[in-house]
Amino acid sequence: MAAMNRRLLALRLLGLGWYVAICIVVGAAGGLALDRWLNLAPLFTLSGVLLGTVAAFYGLFKLIRPLLASAPAPEAGAPDARHSAAGSPLSGAQSCSGDASCCGGANGETR
Repeated sequence: MAAMNRRLLALRLLGLGWYVAICIVVGAAGGLALDRWLNLAPLFTLSGVLLGTVAAFYGLFKLIRPLLASAPAPEAGAPDARHSAAGSPLSGAQSCSGDASCCGGANGETR
C-alpha cells in the first residue's frame, strides 16, 4: 500500500514538473512568434518567458495547495513528535497528554 502511495506522489510531482516546463516553453514560443511577426528585438520573447514563469509558479502554488492540505493531521490524543511511544516526555520526568500546558507552553518550559 505504501508503494502505491509513493507512485501516486511521484506521478503527481512529475505532472507538476511538466506543467512548469510547458508554461515556460509556451510563453517563450509565443513571445518568439510575436517578435518574428512584428520584426522586433527579443522584447516579446523575454516578456513571454517572464509571463510563462509567473503563470507556472502561480499554477504550481494552486496545484500544490490541495496536496499540502490533504496531509494527514495528527489524531486527537495521539502523542506528538516530542514524546516517546509511551506518551511521556523524552526527559522521562512526568507523563504528558500532549497539550501545551505540560510540554512547554508560552515560555517553552517543561513542567
